[in-house]
Amino acid sequence: MDKLPTYSPVDRPRPRRSKLTLGTAALTLCSISAAVFLLSLSQLTFFGKQSVRLPFHAEQTLQKCQMLHAKPGPPNNFHERAQSDRFVKGTRATLVRNASIWTGDAEQYEIFQGDILLDKGIVRFVGHASQDLLSRYKDLVTLDAGGSWVTPGIVDLHSHLGVDSAPALNGASDTNSRKGPVLPWLRSLDGLNTHDDAYRLSISGGVTTANVLPGSANAIGGQAFVIKLRPTAERSPSSMLLEPPYTLNGTHVDPTLPPRWRQMKHACGENPSRVYGNTRMDTFWAFRQAYDTARQLKEEQDAYCTRALAGEWEGLGEFPDNLQWEALVDVLRGRVKACFGAQIDLDDFVRLTNEFQFPVAAFHHAHETYLVPGTLKQAYGHTPAAAIFATNARYKREAYRGSEFAARILAENGIDVVMKSDHPVLNSRFLLYEAQQAHMYGLQANLALAAVTSTPARIMGQDHRIGSVREGLLIFLLDPSHADQFLTPGYDAGLVDLVLWDSHPLALGATPQQVWIDGIPQLSEPAFSTKPKSFQHVPRTPNFDLEAAAAIKYEGLPPLTPKKAKDLVVFTNISSMFVADGVGGVMNVADVKEGGVVVVKAGQVICWGAVTVCMTHITDEDAEWVDLEGGSISPGLISYGSPLGLEEIQGERSTHDGTVFDPLTDSVPSILAGSELIQAADGLQFAGRDTLLAYRAGVTMGITAPSSSGLIAGLSTVFSTGAAHRLENGAVIQDVAALHVQIGHSNKGPSVSTQIAALRNMLLGDESSSRFSEVIKGVIPLVVQVQNADIIASLIQLKNEVKAWTGTDIQLTVAGAAEAHLLAKELGEAGVGVILTPSRPFPEDWESKRILPGPPLTKESAFTTLLAHGVTVGIGIVEQWSARNTRFDIAWAALESDGKISREQALALGSVNLEKLLGVQRSQSSSDLVVTRGGTLLDLEAKIIGIIAPRRGFVDLMIG
Repeated sequence: MDKLPTYSPVDRPRPRRSKLTLGTAALTLCSISAAVFLLSLSQLTFFGKQSVRLPFHAEQTLQKCQMLHAKPGPPNNFHERAQSDRFVKGTRATLVRNASIWTGDAEQYEIFQGDILLDKGIVRFVGHASQDLLSRYKDLVTLDAGGSWVTPGIVDLHSHLGVDSAPALNGASDTNSRKGPVLPWLRSLDGLNTHDDAYRLSISGGVTTANVLPGSANAIGGQAFVIKLRPTAERSPSSMLLEPPYTLNGTHVDPTLPPRWRQMKHACGENPSRVYGNTRMDTFWAFRQAYDTARQLKEEQDAYCTRALAGEWEGLGEFPDNLQWEALVDVLRGRVKACFGAQIDLDDFVRLTNEFQFPVAAFHHAHETYLVPGTLKQAYGHTPAAAIFATNARYKREAYRGSEFAARILAENGIDVVMKSDHPVLNSRFLLYEAQQAHMYGLQANLALAAVTSTPARIMGQDHRIGSVREGLLIFLLDPSHADQFLTPGYDAGLVDLVLWDSHPLALGATPQQVWIDGIPQLSEPAFSTKPKSFQHVPRTPNFDLEAAAAIKYEGLPPLTPKKAKDLVVFTNISSMFVADGVGGVMNVADVKEGGVVVVKAGQVICWGAVTVCMTHITDEDAEWVDLEGGSISPGLISYGSPLGLEEIQGERSTHDGTVFDPLTDSVPSILAGSELIQAADGLQFAGRDTLLAYRAGVTMGITAPSSSGLIAGLSTVFSTGAAHRLENGAVIQDVAALHVQIGHSNKGPSVSTQIAALRNMLLGDESSSRFSEVIKGVIPLVVQVQNADIIASLIQLKNEVKAWTGTDIQLTVAGAAEAHLLAKELGEAGVGVILTPSRPFPEDWESKRILPGPPLTKESAFTTLLAHGVTVGIGIVEQWSARNTRFDIAWAALESDGKISREQALALGSVNLEKLLGVQRSQSSSDLVVTRGGTLLDLEAKIIGIIAPRRGFVDLMIG
């Protein structure tokens, strides 16, 4: 895992066109040669001048030596099998009709309309199925896709599913070992937990295959294993494996078969350094020392086999091997898909590969690969792929130069791009979202889809099993008369794992209607949400050419400060305008049609409507005209829940405001005893990269509480994300907004009952001068970070106690609130607001286990359930890098609501609702507005080009 718990939260090879490759032919010749040689050797034993006694293991040893340099891959008759080895008896054949099929071809955006027939875990036919073909199946399951999109199953190249399990419990994490920096003999399989709650969730996001890696605490963390996510009848980790090494369980098969690919995890930089106190120099010496040990063993084996194959058995002994180092020897033999978790140490790794002459499959995390594509191309053997996040960066120094344009830039330089989750760093249920963002920021549609299907499948050596449909299959699409020919051999390609989507897979919020793994449907009663018809088409992407060029020019740190517009700005060709309605909601100003204008002077909107209506405001003025091309204006969004504005780099304490003292567990210094609560305003940091990226993404206001690991956090503040420093006009919007506490089992220290007792005493005590008295008087809200429904129930009861004791109904907001939906009715009746953080739930710990996942697993989401009971709901985030994606979070909530959440309500989730829940004293005339080109703030296709900032008296523009 890239984010350790200690500080956390090429050339592309052409497709093979022949079943019998040079490699498989060579293997066949090798096996024949071995047999001939054994015969001749036997003759020498009996008829030679000097009798040679063959050791009992001679035949086995010679076969091993003959295959020592064989490269992994499927047998040459692999595609001739009648059924998949993972076929489950009793699985009915399935026909998916009338589908829009994306083939997984990374070379082109290849689409076919037709049917897909699955039988015995194998794709039997793709095209337009004839009745004659279908009549052969007596118990056929038929599903009409109605033109919806079908893709191969999503493949996650970098996951910790099953080893970093959900919910997190003591003993439930087997991701990292602390037994040493170099541990190639460890295997993720040996720590795999089949009861991880995340399997089901990830399947519901279309994920069918995951490469489960050890963590990043070690330079060499161990061997990774590829698994299928579906539950098996055996309920064992071994039954989940996809093509494990033949000798995994000590069994042996036909020795002439080519070996299967293995996987190996490496990491460097900050993670091993933090765990073992090493420098980067220490870590790379550990690499060189380990590989030198493996090289010596390899040379011993090669020398041994040279003698054995020459018949020099005298004193030869046993084949040299070492269980601890054999996997690393296989890396040197090019039989392991070695991945390197490297942020910035790319040149070091490239030198390592050339020194010891082994290929690298991919650099993972790889935040700076887009800056040095030439370096990657110098790696031994072939150019490694880059497995990256879309927008998750800056969480440590090594990731600080990460760019949303990395995927695009890498692809333009001929580097294979893979989007991965590092689950649970990112919930792999939403791995497709990474591809959607990469596409939005410039990665071609076919490459974006391939980045989570066919490309990772190829990188891990499993593209004969998962990830795509090959050209050999597609020749039957144009001529259905060849169906009978195709039925004989079968084809175990990517579409054996299928996902049927409710919209184009690159459309925001695309959700599976069904998922097949090994031909078995995984969603028993999938819940659907109606999407706009436009979502069936690949999204149009904004033009980010200038921004991508700047990312390279400034080595990942381009200037983010917008330019100030002229005093008078005229926005033309506007299609909609959403504004706060003055009573706590958002409304669409109906009289602004496409072709209308909005006139802004000194940051204030002074006119909107038809050009003729507003001309009186723009005559004789030096105005700046901006064409929105059918764009929109919306309320500025708010970010809450992360330390945005209080820290710059998550993994660097020197960039943090720090953590407040907890009076329940810490010895509070006497200088602070009896003083006011800590105020976040005192520790604000402006112009941080995440803060400015949030501003450029329409988040104009941040609400942040002091960081705390105990009961009392302190007083939150409201600030402008676009301000340069706190003395700038409008930088600090409100010094104090709300009083924040947190209650839960996961807090270090006293029991939950103790924490609630302490809160009760502070609320009902006689400290009239304290900030708690302001909560009692209703001056400021009390915001409680809490996940568990039982604790929330106790808080509702406490609210009632306070009212009975004081006669005042305090304003209570619960944040986090993963299980709040279980008390939706009670929360509505008690007038308690909810901030869902994160907006798409995950059972991270026991307190948040009972989530409401939403479609396709449940019809209702936490948003629709809470809103249906009159609860005021807002959206929050966990880590500050994701503030920039708030616009997509609120859009997603609306998209999965099946029409129950309108655009206006969605915008309210990230703006006016948060103001009410967090105690912001708003003024409609001073509220920021966000300007988008080519769509609304909720559309993936729209680009934010400006911020109207009345409080600061100007318009910021993000255009060249």
